Amino acid sequence: MEKKEIKKVVLAYSGGLDTSIIIPWLKENYNNCEVIAVSADVGQESELEGLEEKAIKTGASKLYIEDLRKEFIEDYIYPTMKAGAIYENKYLLGTSFARPVIAKRIVEIAKKEGADAICHGCTGKGNDQVRFELTIKAFAPEMTIIAPWRTWNIKSRDEEIDYAEAHNIPLKITRETNYSKDKNLWHLSHEGMDLEDPANEPKYDEILELGVSPEKAPDQATYVTVTFEKGVPVKVDGQKLSSVEIIEKLNKIGGANGVGICDMVENRLVGMKSRGVYETPGGTILYTAHEILESICLDKDTQHFKQHVAIKFADLVYNGQWFTPLREALSAFVDKTQETVSGEVKLKIYKGNVMNAGVRSEHSLYSEDIATFGEDDVYDQYDSQGFINLYGLPIKVKALLDQKKLK
Repeated sequence: MEKKEIKKVVLAYSGGLDTSIIIPWLKENYNNCEVIAVSADVGQESELEGLEEKAIKTGASKLYIEDLRKEFIEDYIYPTMKAGAIYENKYLLGTSFARPVIAKRIVEIAKKEGADAICHGCTGKGNDQVRFELTIKAFAPEMTIIAPWRTWNIKSRDEEIDYAEAHNIPLKITRETNYSKDKNLWHLSHEGMDLEDPANEPKYDEILELGVSPEKAPDQATYVTVTFEKGVPVKVDGQKLSSVEIIEKLNKIGGANGVGICDMVENRLVGMKSRGVYETPGGTILYTAHEILESICLDKDTQHFKQHVAIKFADLVYNGQWFTPLREALSAFVDKTQETVSGEVKLKIYKGNVMNAGVRSEHSLYSEDIATFGEDDVYDQYDSQGFINLYGLPIKVKALLDQKKLK
C-alpha cells in the first residue's frame, strides 16, 4: 500500500523513546496523516504522567489512556500462573502476556476510529513485534501494520535520541541511562547497555526499581499467607483484596525482601539470544504459593502431565500465540485441574528466598495417617512386596535372558 493512502493511524504509544519519535516520523512519512495514540495502563504508574500533553505536542490528534489492569491480571496473568508456565525455567513472562491485552484494545480503538493502519514501535530484532502483530491478525486480519523499525534509517537508540533532540521531543532518559525497560503491574525488565555483555554483573543498586537486592533486604524474615480459590489468589493475610490490590501488596512485600530478581540469557523467538534482568517480586511469591498448594491438591499423574503442559503454555505465551486454538485448549485443561486447588499457603520470605511455612486445603490428597512413620492401621507394608514383584517383572525377565546369553 502506498504511503499516501494512509490517512489515519492508531499508534501503540508508551511515551518511551521509540514511540515518542514515531509520531512525528509517521506524519513526515505518511503525508501528514492523522495519528491517534493509545496508551494502555497495565500498571506502569508514573510512566503515564504527562503523556497526553506530550502526545499532542508531538503531533497526535488525541490520546486514549485505557485502564487494562484488571483484565490484564484476570484474563492473562492468572491463566498463565495457573498453568505454571515459566519460560526457560526462569522468566515469568511479564512482557509477553502484556502485549496481547494491549494489542487487542488497540484493534478495538482502530476499528472505532476507522483507522487505515496500526503502528507499533517494536524493533525488528525483538519478540514484541510478533506478539503485537499476531494479535492484530487475530482480530483485524485486513489491517495494515506499520513497523518503523523495519523501514526507517535509524539504526540505534543513540540515533533515536538524535532524532528526538532535532525535533524538540522531551525524553525521560539520557544516553547514560539508556536501558531498554518495560514496566507493568507484574514486572520490570532491563536490557541493553552494560547488560549486553553476559560477563557483566548487573548494577543492581542502580537499576532495581521494584525492590532491593537480597543483600539490602531486612535481616528478619517476613511471613505472608495467600488464600486461593480454584487456583486464583483471593486473599492476602486473610484480607480479601481485588486482583490489582493483591499484586500491588505482594510486589511491596517481595520487593522489600529482595524477591524475584532474575538475570538470564534467553532464546528469543527471532533466533538470537538476549540478556535481560527481570524484577517480578509479587509474581514470584504467587507462583511459589500456587505450586505449593498444587502439591497437595493434585494427583500424581495430573501434576506430572501438567508440568509438560506448562512448558508448551510458556512457549505459546512467549511466542505471541495467545489467541490460538491450542492456547485456549490448554487453558481449558488447566482450568479443569484447578477445580480443587483451593486453600491457604503460608510463606516465609527472607533475603530473596520464598519458603513454604505451611499449607492447608480441604481438598488435600495428603494423608498423615497413611504417610506417617509411626504405627498405623491403614497401610499394610507387606503389600509392597507383591507390588514390587509385579512392577519389577520386566526388569527381572530381561536380566534372566541376559544371563542365559552369557552361558
